[in-house]
Amino acid sequence: MKGKHILFASAITAATFGCTSKTTEGDTATTAVEASDSMKQKLDMYTTVRLTSDLSHLSENERKMIPLLIEAGDIMNELFWYEAYGKRDSLMSALNDEQLKRFVQINYGPWDRLNNNEPFVPGVGPKPDAANFYPADMTKEEFEQANLKDKTSQYTFLRRDANGKLITVLYHVQFKDQVKRVSDLLKQAAALAEDPGLKKYLTLRADAMLTDNYQPSDLAWMDMKSNRLDVVIGPIETYEDKLFGYKAAHEAYVLVKDMEWSERLAKYAAFLPELQRGLPVLAKYKTETPGTDSDLNAYDVVFYAGDSNAGSKTIAINLPNDEEVQLKKGTRRLQLKNAMRAKFDKIMVPIADELIAGDQKKHVTFDAFFANTMFHEVAHGLGIKNTINNKGTVREALKEHASALEEGKADILGLYMITQLHEKGEVEGSLEDYYTTFLAGIFRSVRFGAASAHGKANMVRFNFFKENGAFERDEQSGKYRVDYTKMREAMDKLSETILTLQGTGDYAGVGNLLNNQGQVSLQLQSDLDRLSKANIPVDIVFEQGVDVLGLR
Repeated sequence: MKGKHILFASAITAATFGCTSKTTEGDTATTAVEASDSMKQKLDMYTTVRLTSDLSHLSENERKMIPLLIEAGDIMNELFWYEAYGKRDSLMSALNDEQLKRFVQINYGPWDRLNNNEPFVPGVGPKPDAANFYPADMTKEEFEQANLKDKTSQYTFLRRDANGKLITVLYHVQFKDQVKRVSDLLKQAAALAEDPGLKKYLTLRADAMLTDNYQPSDLAWMDMKSNRLDVVIGPIETYEDKLFGYKAAHEAYVLVKDMEWSERLAKYAAFLPELQRGLPVLAKYKTETPGTDSDLNAYDVVFYAGDSNAGSKTIAINLPNDEEVQLKKGTRRLQLKNAMRAKFDKIMVPIADELIAGDQKKHVTFDAFFANTMFHEVAHGLGIKNTINNKGTVREALKEHASALEEGKADILGLYMITQLHEKGEVEGSLEDYYTTFLAGIFRSVRFGAASAHGKANMVRFNFFKENGAFERDEQSGKYRVDYTKMREAMDKLSETILTLQGTGDYAGVGNLLNNQGQVSLQLQSDLDRLSKANIPVDIVFEQGVDVLGLR
């Protein structure tokens, strides 16, 4: 990939600094103004949020830990840049426009993550599906034929040796110096940690950074119960690898637990086995028993880095992804309350004003938004992790399609959970609130573009719901109205479809679903354009760090 990025930089330099002899001075000025206006519009897709939290309940040691965790997290930015693009410095040094540099930083590269990864820097071609995990000239067939035992590992790069033959390079070897610094910082934080569970996790995570053996620290992370601080750090999600969906990308979150909200949420994991048995699908697709040793907690996030900070920002976390850990321990679901509140106030409310029918707009509430997001994460624990026909795990069988379908499953089964728990009297509020907010949430998330697993999942659901009459659009007002009865029917039908595709590991079937239903229609695009014209941001960027927290 090195040669490719040098060529990119050369093309960028020529496009940024040069013009042909036929271009007049007036033409150049006009082009520069148009380019500046276009970049301002792109930057305006994001609204800035200060990531703060009340730290008054933390001990002195805990306050000392946060800067160490942020410093470790910041190194994930460097690692993710390499995974997503390659040579960050050569790209940035070729640019002389501050707005363009800022947008490159937001996207960790020259491709617009909220616009289907369209290139926005002159001279840059399409974003490779392989990102920088694999050689740019490697074909899928060459990969499949390569006799390399760890080629599908989440923690290896594919590279070529001096003879052009494919080899694997372990993450901790490629990033030897960086992971040593991260490990040292985590050990320093562990030495300050007063919570035994957090101390054990940080110590094991420090070791994992040096070995790429993350399962012991994942298990320790699952065992933490009373910690007031948390950090999610390392190579975790596989969204960036669009070639196979195998390779994990580096990211970090530094988190402060909201103890009061967490107590309110703690009861829901216990319902998972009962809800699993009631899933609207044939019995053979729900024989697995989800772990119930699962935490459901609310946090303020005070630092994002790497994959989690690229383009659209995560507002909830469901980890670990290791299927063995999930079946043994379940998962932990972390609701990022301050980031969620910012998105609701700055994005969801204006979207509802523009696109939801006037008499239903009152049903778009923060509590419903919080619950829909929360149960999305809980619902990752439902369904099926291993195919029923010996194709391995669902993730292995569905390859690069796995993430999008899993996000779609979590969305629709989250709504199923709310419906079931509401009938049991375990969830407050009206179903109209949850269903209407769910539709408004589709409009919010589909603006992330089809390049995002979440965006594609939302588009599939929107089109499926439309075909099944779950909502209707008023031609005069251009606003949408939910049909609550039909939405529930569509919810069950789509749940069955997704769970069946996962259980059979139907790679071709999932591809057809995503291709046929994962598209934005001209009508919907026109409605989404209205949101842009109304200056409603698509997502958020952060002012964050020790200075913002007053910890310098």
